Parts: sequence; structure tokens; C-alpha cells
Amino acid sequence: MRYVIGVDVGTGSARAGLFSETGQMLATASHSIPIKHPRPEWCEQSSTRIWTSVCRSVRKCMASTSIRAEQVSGISYSATCSLVLLDRSDQPLLLSEGEEAWNIIVWMDHRAIAEAAEVTQSGSKVLNNLGGTISPEMEIPKLMWLKRNRPDLWTELGFAGDLTDYLTYRSSGSVKRSVCTLGCKWTYDPDKAAWDKTFLKKVGLEDLMDKARLPEQAVSVGSPLGFLRAEAAKDLGLTTKCRVATGLIDAHAGALGTIGLFCEDHIQKRMALIAGTSNCHIALSKTRWEIPGVWGPYGGAVVDGMWCTEGGQSASGFLLDYIISLLAPSQFKQNPHDVLAQDLIALTDQDTNFAGDIEVIPDFIGNRAPFANPELRGTISGLTIEDPLSTFRKVYWATAASIAYGTKLIIDQLNNYGYEIDTIHLSGGHKKSKLMIDMYADATECDVVISKAEEPVLLGAAIAAFSQFEENDSVSVVTSRMTKEIKVQAPRVAHRDMHRKRYQRFLKYYKRHGFPVP
Repeated sequence: MRYVIGVDVGTGSARAGLFSETGQMLATASHSIPIKHPRPEWCEQSSTRIWTSVCRSVRKCMASTSIRAEQVSGISYSATCSLVLLDRSDQPLLLSEGEEAWNIIVWMDHRAIAEAAEVTQSGSKVLNNLGGTISPEMEIPKLMWLKRNRPDLWTELGFAGDLTDYLTYRSSGSVKRSVCTLGCKWTYDPDKAAWDKTFLKKVGLEDLMDKARLPEQAVSVGSPLGFLRAEAAKDLGLTTKCRVATGLIDAHAGALGTIGLFCEDHIQKRMALIAGTSNCHIALSKTRWEIPGVWGPYGGAVVDGMWCTEGGQSASGFLLDYIISLLAPSQFKQNPHDVLAQDLIALTDQDTNFAGDIEVIPDFIGNRAPFANPELRGTISGLTIEDPLSTFRKVYWATAASIAYGTKLIIDQLNNYGYEIDTIHLSGGHKKSKLMIDMYADATECDVVISKAEEPVLLGAAIAAFSQFEENDSVSVVTSRMTKEIKVQAPRVAHRDMHRKRYQRFLKYYKRHGFPVP
């Protein structure tokens, strides 16, 4: 029996899972990661602190099981699409001062809005793989910002990479990069297996290949990168016989650990929803479909031979947290989401329209899809003077509904351009919320599939780790050995009319502001 470690680094924590070849997770552990907001809409982290959290998670995971370090034959990573910066000596390139070495521009950082707009307005062919617009959450606008605003740092830059690629580099010493990260966030073209260097020169990044230490070509998810370096093996509590595989972005790992198990079963009808701090919507197809306002199509970003289309909502679980911090009465300080979910499920069972006229537009930090407008902002409307606790409950419920309506809006856009999505495979934090499971099913009128795999994102990283040991059709060979136990939440007929009416009101907001509603 072969065992591997899958590691996922999210916005707030690093998690590790130990997996067997059947996809069974034998142990897991996590460790928190600090985050810094030096200015509004700026967000930074520390690669030093992240590596420490990864190592503590792996060690704690291994300590909780009887499997020995020498039995672990592989490791791979998934992570947020955050930008890691190192100097020419591989030391953190400090963006700002403090106790931590703040050298990461986090995925949600929007300091490069102007640079993103400039790329979008350029009309470059690279936009054909990005739904026609580039996001400030991607790496090219951030690097443009860095070169223009911090020339001192650009001079010292010796490595720039997605967090996933940084982790495989630190583990193996290989500077090879994943087709998932480069194709989805760096404007690398997987179809041509090449960079558009004319575009890079046009946006002032003609020296990027050298400065960031970028390879001419990306490698497939799950490609072998070599063994753990001695220092990394010691840090992780593993051995130098453990092999490192190319990883992928966390959301794409969630897709691999859910719909990736069903690639031969009407894949165009399935969508992976990785729902947590933010939401990511990933659909796979054997056909290339260019969809306005939706990222992709990316060749091979999840599975070789398939196109990946990616929608998203920049604030989902983060937005629910914010609504509580903004409006929460003192009695909701302890496990607020669990308590609220129970209350709201009971209230909507009694009266499906208990929230009345209160509506929320969830774009508090912009709209990622299908309008690709980072400058959109959220609204709360329909308020009246009543018991504050009652208002709070209604606003919270309406916020949860708006997140689900945003997901439906993305599904409608995908289906207008070739997909036939009627099934959502849910993973991430919302998988644990009965309120959000019901909301996604009822609002989108899709079946919501919940995998019995406890951590689908970690499973996706583990599939990548296993894939390096296979020569051909590696992902399909690996997933064929794995169990596929699921449960399905169907939409409830009793809530259908209420959600249909509220969704039409939701769409009117965008129509009034001139957005092309599907």
C-alpha cells in the first residue's frame, strides 16, 4: 500500500492529510497563518510563516497515525493563487516591515486594479483565455504594480511564483511550474505551450521571465519534480525518499477531488463549487468554450485533455463573517454561523419569505464573474425600523441567499455558452453548513452533491501526489482506485417560487446598472 501527503494552504490556515491509494484520509491536521492588511484592499502574508505552518501540520498529521515517515512515498500541494516574492538569495523580498517577513501579495489583494484595467483595455490575445478581462487577483497585474511602484524591490527580485509553485520549489528545489498556476494566473498559453512575450513587453514586463525565474514551458499537474531535499524532509518530518509532484491552485484541487472523479460521466453537466472564504466555480469540458466574464478556458488546469472554465465570488464566507461583525448582537459571539443556521432554517420552514423586502448584492469587493468588474460594490436594501435582532437575521439570510444567486448567475452564463450544468459538487467550508447546502440547491435548482470524502481539496492534492507514479492517463488511473461515495441534496419544491421571485429582483440590480445579464 502506498501513502501520500496532500497539503492545502488556504487564506487562514495550512492543512495536511495522509491518504491511502483508495482515497481514504487516515489523518489530518492544520495550523493557522497570520495575515496583514497594510491598507484597505491590500493583503499580505509571509512565506516563512506559511512554510512553518505547513511543516507543523504535516508533523502533527503524521504523529496522529501509526504510519511511519518512511512509508510516505509522495507529497503535493494546493494553495491559494497568492504571489510569493524572493530576492536573488532566495530570501523573502519584504513588501512591508513587521514581525513577519511580509513577502506575499495575497490572492484577494486589489492594489493592481489600474494595471488590470490597462491589460483588459489592451485587447491582447491573452484575454481569450480569461473571458475577455484580467483580474487584479491574477499575477501579471500585481507584477506590473510591483515594477512600477516598488522599483527597489524589482531590482532585487530573484523569484516570483504562485504559492503552490513556491512550496514545490522549497520542497524539491525544482523551478518547474504547474500548468494550472501558469495557465490560470500568469497568461501562459497551455494550447501553444508558450508565453506571449510580445504581450509581456507591451505591459512593461519584458524582463519577467528572468526576474521571476519562469520556465519556457509548464508541466502537467502531478508531474514528478524529484525527491524532498534534505532540509525540507527534516522540516516536514518525512524522508528524502519522498517524491514531490507538481501541485495546483486550491480551488482546482477541490475540483480534482470532486468532479475529477467523474470525468467520464456527463462531465459537462457537473460543476465543482469550492465554497469557503471565497467561492470558486469550476467546470470541465472536452470542448473549448470561451465564455465572456468567466476565466478560461484553461487546457489541462485540472485534468489533461480537458478544458477548465472558472467562475468565482471574491467574498462568500468572508462576507457572512463581515455581516456578523458589522451587525451582530452580542448573543451571537459564540459559534454564530451554527446558531444562525439553526434559527434561519426553522424560520424559513415556517415562512419561506420571512426576509421580505431585504435584499443584498454580494459584490462587496467586486464581481469576479460573470461581470468581471473589481470596482462593483455590495448593497443592503429594503431595511425598515423593527427589532434589531429580527433585522440582523433577515440581512444574514439575504446575504446567504445572494451568494447562492451569484452562483446561479454564473451557472446561467456557463449554460448559455455550451455547458448543461444541473449538478453542483460542493466542497469547502460551506459543505458543513446545512443552511448553505439548502440555499445552493434551492436557489440554483441544481442537485448538490456532497462527497463523503472529508476534505476534497486535500484529496485533490493527494491525487496529484499519487499521479507522479503513473506513466499514462495518470489521473484517471489514480481516481479509478478511489471510492466515490456521495449523498445528494435535491432542490426543495416548497422554496422554488420564493427563490425564483427573489432571483429576478436580484437580476434587476445588474440590469439597472447596464450589465449583460444572461
